[in-house]
Amino acid sequence: MRYKILSVDDSKTVRIIIKKAFKLYDCDILEGANGVEGLALATKETPDIILLDVTMPVMDGVEMLTKLKADPALKGIPVIMLTAEGGKEHVLKIAKIGVRDYIVKPFKEELLVQKVGRIIDLKPITDAPAKAKSIFDPATLLVVEDKPAIFAQIQEGLKHTPWQVHGVASTGEAIDFCGRTAVDFVMISLSLPDESAFTLFRVLRTNLKTKYTPVFGLAVKTDVAAQQMAQQVGFTGIVTKPIDMSELESKIAKSMNLDTSLRYFKNESDLLIMSLPEVVTPTVINEVTGYIKGKVAEAVDSGINKAVFDLHEVKRLDMSIIKMLLTAMQTCREVALQYALVGSASLVADCKGYEDTRNWQFHESIADARQSLQKLVGATA
Repeated sequence: MRYKILSVDDSKTVRIIIKKAFKLYDCDILEGANGVEGLALATKETPDIILLDVTMPVMDGVEMLTKLKADPALKGIPVIMLTAEGGKEHVLKIAKIGVRDYIVKPFKEELLVQKVGRIIDLKPITDAPAKAKSIFDPATLLVVEDKPAIFAQIQEGLKHTPWQVHGVASTGEAIDFCGRTAVDFVMISLSLPDESAFTLFRVLRTNLKTKYTPVFGLAVKTDVAAQQMAQQVGFTGIVTKPIDMSELESKIAKSMNLDTSLRYFKNESDLLIMSLPEVVTPTVINEVTGYIKGKVAEAVDSGINKAVFDLHEVKRLDMSIIKMLLTAMQTCREVALQYALVGSASLVADCKGYEDTRNWQFHESIADARQSLQKLVGATA
């Protein structure tokens, strides 16, 4: 996530200095030459912080700041004033309108970066691409729920993940927790008293630490009104009770943009292995299907020419699994990737009952499948 810094100053030189000061940091610099342009940009772009000059033509910084603080949608944006005057009375005047800090001109770039860095989490730009987070990386989840049994259910259902699940019962506790801890995901019960779930959501969205954090609403399936209101307010998603834990886990992973492919795919020496779990839910089908083409292309690109579809844990075959496997097989054929199946005796018996699968050949283990594929590849070489 790139932060947006809005620089409002009639001096082009000052704007250039500000742009130069942040060139090593992962942020966008927006520029306005007076208060009118600054307000228009603030309304359009909703910057994360504003660096505002005091003395400007058309509309000065004090007038722009006053209008900013009078606008409910913009008043939460932190402002640092840039002023040529450092006198006590002048500073008190702008402080009363509501600024987070001020800097007296001329200033050093280091001081500017230091003061902005106290308000937003500036990150240096690096040449290396950011590593995608996976389903196996730790994360901090906050559940705001006043019913201990529901929180216990969520904590139990996610205990196999590397995520730390914290629970609080009120909005005050949630705000305190988010102030102390970097939170990756928040879920709020929509049945909290006095519609406090929606108040908390608005508070989280005005806090820089949680401005972009996924926030889900938790509601009883039949409480359509609360769900609709949450969607209108802007909640990232909705989870309904009774909670489907598999679906919840998938929604959390998707909202945090986590790579879940490592659950099902791995490259082992010269082999791409796709493994399915014991219970293949619609969520699993959707996730695996979404990864197939990319994983096969990635394997071929790295020199792998064989694939194994490992189904030995699958307890029951159905048409959704068959369709997914047919897609995987077709994808392999398109790139000349040889493949083999691994499955149990019961799965072999299940295959006899379907027209599409009655002739499928299974191996008992991945080692057997690898050996068979080596012979096949050797024969066609």
